[in-house]
Amino acid sequence: MRDRDLYAKLLGIETPWWVRDVDPRIEEQEVEIFISYDERIEVACPTCGGTGSRYGTATKQWRHLDTMQYTTLLTATVPRVKCPEHGVLQMKVPWAEPGSGFTAMFEALAIDWLKEASTTAVARLLNMTWDQVDGIMSRAVERGLARREAQPLGHIGIDETSYQKRHEYVTVIYDRERGHVIDVLDDRTRFSLEEFYFATPLEHLETIESVSMDMWGNYIEATLVHVPDAESKIAFDRFHVAKHIGDAVNKVRVTEHAELLADGDKQLSGTRYLWLQNPENMKPGNRVRFNALRKTSLRVARAWAMKETARGMWSYRTRGWARRGWTKLLGWMSRSRLAPMVKVARTIRSHLWGIINAIVLRVTNAHLEAVNAKIQALKKRACGYRNRERFRNAILFHCGGLDLYPGALATNSNS
Repeated sequence: MRDRDLYAKLLGIETPWWVRDVDPRIEEQEVEIFISYDERIEVACPTCGGTGSRYGTATKQWRHLDTMQYTTLLTATVPRVKCPEHGVLQMKVPWAEPGSGFTAMFEALAIDWLKEASTTAVARLLNMTWDQVDGIMSRAVERGLARREAQPLGHIGIDETSYQKRHEYVTVIYDRERGHVIDVLDDRTRFSLEEFYFATPLEHLETIESVSMDMWGNYIEATLVHVPDAESKIAFDRFHVAKHIGDAVNKVRVTEHAELLADGDKQLSGTRYLWLQNPENMKPGNRVRFNALRKTSLRVARAWAMKETARGMWSYRTRGWARRGWTKLLGWMSRSRLAPMVKVARTIRSHLWGIINAIVLRVTNAHLEAVNAKIQALKKRACGYRNRERFRNAILFHCGGLDLYPGALATNSNS
């Protein structure tokens, strides 16, 4: 079998395309394959498929999967078509996506590598530039979003994740039923979330059963305006509520520890995480020490008792009992004369309606917190992102559940 026939079969080149020549350059460790279009066959408009007239050619080159250890390049003479309706356009080739300098099979390989390693590592291993690899990721995400069909929303989660160290954030919208990120918004403003709601068909907003989020005013206001009956669907995530209470307990400890140290008392030294950790997760030695401390008259011991009571509140099932339990706890916190606990009780009281929703609807942002951890791992692996669009692409690439592969290689994972 001649090398031209061999490569035609390996590449799947069929009429009207044909392999004109193969140039193995041993010293350069490259193989260049030349492909032409049969001039006897009519050309078609790549937009409408209608027959057009030839309007010259353009020579294009793509990188393909390596042949053995040799870099393999495809160089094709691609006809231009003059269409009466769409003007002069370049014909599409069956082995690559429009605008790409790589064949579909090579892009698929790069996508598989990107799922396992950073952009920098993939660029190094495949002998590419960083921008080339990033371009493959961007095109993959663009394809995936274009293929994703708009679907009714049931249970969604909204959370922020840090973009840079200087308190820069993006907002992640998560589909809790399907288990993937729907969208990534540029910041955490009301305007950005409203843009997401405006872009969502009204009939899909009407199917929303719950929206879990933290107690961030911008998220609340936008959702109340755009989601029908949002007052009964917004659920404030228990982990964010617990964090608010835990921070208040820690503030009580810090103040009391400073007072005790002034008198030479070091009993609270090194106990920060004891007051924040669940007792059942403590090491035996720490548990013994902690049990002794929590039975004292320390102010932080009282604050911790309130935190533990709040932890048990999430086991309620009915709206009435949950409201009575929280109301009683908030009264205790408000009368405690512990300033941080009084303050957090005020915050919780003003958001109690959403906390009760979370209890009754049995929803949390736990899965979204796991996605957030994955996002932070991606950011660490990439040594940070300076560009918001690239950060968004990375999140959607790894967490969007998208069909990323080019053309016929697509998996239709979202159909």
